[in-house]
Amino acid sequence: MTERKLFGTDGIRGKANIYPMVPEIATALGRAVTFYFQKKNKNKKTPLIIVGKDTRLSCYMIEQAFSAGVLSQGGRVIFTGPLPTPGVAFVTTSMRADAGVMISASHNDYDDNGIKLFDAHGFKLPDEVELELEELVLNPKLIPPKVGAEIGRAKRLEGVEGRYVVHVKSAIDEECDLTGMRVVVDCANGASYKVAPLVMSELGAEVFPLGVNPNGQNINLNCGSLHPTLASQEVVKLRADMGFCLDGDADRIQVIDKDGGLIKGDKLIGIFARLLLEQGKLQKGDTVVGTIMSNLGLENYLKKLGLKFHRTAVGDRYIMEYMRSENALLGGEPSGHIIFLEHATTGDGTLAALKSIEATYFFKKSINELSRDVELYPQVLKNVSVSQKKKVEEMPTFAAELKACEKELGEEGRVIFRYSGTEPLARVMVEGRCEDKINAVCDRLVSALKKEIA
Repeated sequence: MTERKLFGTDGIRGKANIYPMVPEIATALGRAVTFYFQKKNKNKKTPLIIVGKDTRLSCYMIEQAFSAGVLSQGGRVIFTGPLPTPGVAFVTTSMRADAGVMISASHNDYDDNGIKLFDAHGFKLPDEVELELEELVLNPKLIPPKVGAEIGRAKRLEGVEGRYVVHVKSAIDEECDLTGMRVVVDCANGASYKVAPLVMSELGAEVFPLGVNPNGQNINLNCGSLHPTLASQEVVKLRADMGFCLDGDADRIQVIDKDGGLIKGDKLIGIFARLLLEQGKLQKGDTVVGTIMSNLGLENYLKKLGLKFHRTAVGDRYIMEYMRSENALLGGEPSGHIIFLEHATTGDGTLAALKSIEATYFFKKSINELSRDVELYPQVLKNVSVSQKKKVEEMPTFAAELKACEKELGEEGRVIFRYSGTEPLARVMVEGRCEDKINAVCDRLVSALKKEIA
């Protein structure tokens, strides 16, 4: 595959106001997206682009720069304001727009930002389209300029949060009543700070919100899905039934049980698979989709349920691509990106939170009780900072250690080595039945890797 210059595994991402997350690239991308959809839609003169964002300070800059590019190419822009990534995907579809854009760096710190792109059906763009857009961005002379009355217009969409709230609420069983339920919801001072508490309260729950006071610089700051400690403590302190931690753009979830314990993403996928199976939405022999990082224990649990399991590359876009090709209804990652294809076109943390509640209602068991059925293997994951992303075969010492470790683990475990698609990091993950053994194996691999990059 052609080497990418701008796009990673989840759009374009980086430090705000440092290449490539600079206004010039955002404007060029706006032009490129509009030009691409003009061509795709038989030279439609005024493609409609939905532009959403999270709450980080630099969103103002990127939003305006991207939109300027769209307008300069004759497109129309509708601004949603702060809205979860799945909300932007939903609005793109419901408004019959040509494309949607989410300006967010997800779980990253406030000084990062990114741009995610969706097609008219709310799905992330495939690799080949992103490569074509890169070519247009880096070669602006390929796009003829628009002038005079050809230039586009922009407006803000009012009441957009309500549209998304109604959509998410419709995804759970009508008999699932949250009245009397106490839930803690940590919105990470991010895109869900209005909608997630509203969804829960409208369904009858008593909501204790955290992370709902964004100031542009506190998104994901000691809160949200990467920092669930505060929410966990609040669940215990308030004697809540459950807790939920979203990330900055609310496409992933951390679920907390009544004792303050975290329910891992792979356990949630197992619970949801059983729920959909019992509800008749999944049939034995159907496929659930995960990634190369998904736990072997989840795979074994799904086999016991009579379900198949398929692994893709890391990234919910790759999960979704396979789900669409095989008509799979459920997919997700250990990080808490979980996709319910019947209701969403990307990971949706708020929807996953409601489905967690629906599972407890359906099975008449706590989320902790349900999670015990999904026995996961111990895993250890370590990140190593790298200045360049070398292939394994270019690192002979590491390659030899990797081969030796894989042989040592045999069928009782596995090793995954990959580079982050959004950060300068190498990730080493080791999984197996014996925790001491996998820790030792991971340490050996990290040591060998550091020698190669020293």
